[in-house]
Amino acid sequence: MGQLERGLAPDEKLLVNRHTHWKTLIGPVGIAILATAAAAALIYFVDFGGNIFKIVVGALWAVALIWFLVAPLIKWGTTIFAVTNRRVMYRTGVFNKSGIDIPIARINSVQFRHDFIDRLFGAGTLIVESASDEPLEFNDIPQVEKVHNLLYDELNDALTEDDDAK
Repeated sequence: MGQLERGLAPDEKLLVNRHTHWKTLIGPVGIAILATAAAAALIYFVDFGGNIFKIVVGALWAVALIWFLVAPLIKWGTTIFAVTNRRVMYRTGVFNKSGIDIPIARINSVQFRHDFIDRLFGAGTLIVESASDEPLEFNDIPQVEKVHNLLYDELNDALTEDDDAK
């Protein structure tokens, strides 16, 4: 049982639990490959300063790898979008965690948007309008249309339950 499941209320059911789409890692992986190729080329082809130059290039490569690949991987791994039968949750962070919960009963409308690239990858942006001033946009949600439909169904069920209670 994960951290998210332990934080649910006794009668709350987890319906969707996803990281952001893996396409967010394409840029960092591409940069890491380019940095590795550049560092290898410098070490192999440039004969300057001997071993000191190679150590400096290796250190710069390691810093670039941590900055451009490891940090985005950790951010991706710790960013979670979830939907339960009661709320929409978004969590992110390793050391400094932040999150937002939107009760299903407070949601006014649910929209999704995905451009051509998002459609190729099967991702998109989910837009949730609640009682707050601005709609919240959750970017790079995998299978955004399915999540949209599920959230809409839960919203409809919540409204029906409210009408039945009156």
